[in-house]
Amino acid sequence: MPEPSGVRRAGMRRTREALLEAAAAAFVEQGVQAPIRDIAGRAGVGLGTVYRHFPTRADLVTAVYRHQIDECAALAPKLLRDPIPPAVALTRWIDSFVEFLVTKHGLGAALRSEDSSLQNLHTLMLDTLVPACATLIDAGVAAGELDPDVTAYTLMRAVGNLCILGGDYDRTDAQRMVARLLTGCRRTS
Repeated sequence: MPEPSGVRRAGMRRTREALLEAAAAAFVEQGVQAPIRDIAGRAGVGLGTVYRHFPTRADLVTAVYRHQIDECAALAPKLLRDPIPPAVALTRWIDSFVEFLVTKHGLGAALRSEDSSLQNLHTLMLDTLVPACATLIDAGVAAGELDPDVTAYTLMRAVGNLCILGGDYDRTDAQRMVARLLTGCRRTS
């Protein structure tokens, strides 16, 4: 007897989620060029299953980052609902954004890639995360906690630049510098 279509869709959704989680973990460890065979193994599926869900590496990379970008964007309204000052909400959101940036080895390369199917990642980040950040900044400005000259795009670009790791500049250094940047965004009397 064939499976009901709802059960099949739920199974496909679970498999897709497992693949996204496995790929995200592999990308953190090995970059976006992590072998598809490793990702399939982590998810407990065969190569054919990976390619059924994501026909190209670019499709998989885009899906992983879209999922993570959506999670980061969804954090902004949650923080605004919390009983915390808007400047604290912005700091927590930026901390999450920093974590996203510094743990995603290969994202920078993917964003600069000549592969046209990966070029949508930069647009996706801007279209999704800049408005999320702007809501937090607007709340901070309205509460008198943040300088009204701070803009989401400029702040996120500055944070992104501070999160370029290398040599003797690591994750801790990036976090410290971003904290200093956010202090500079506070409204002064």
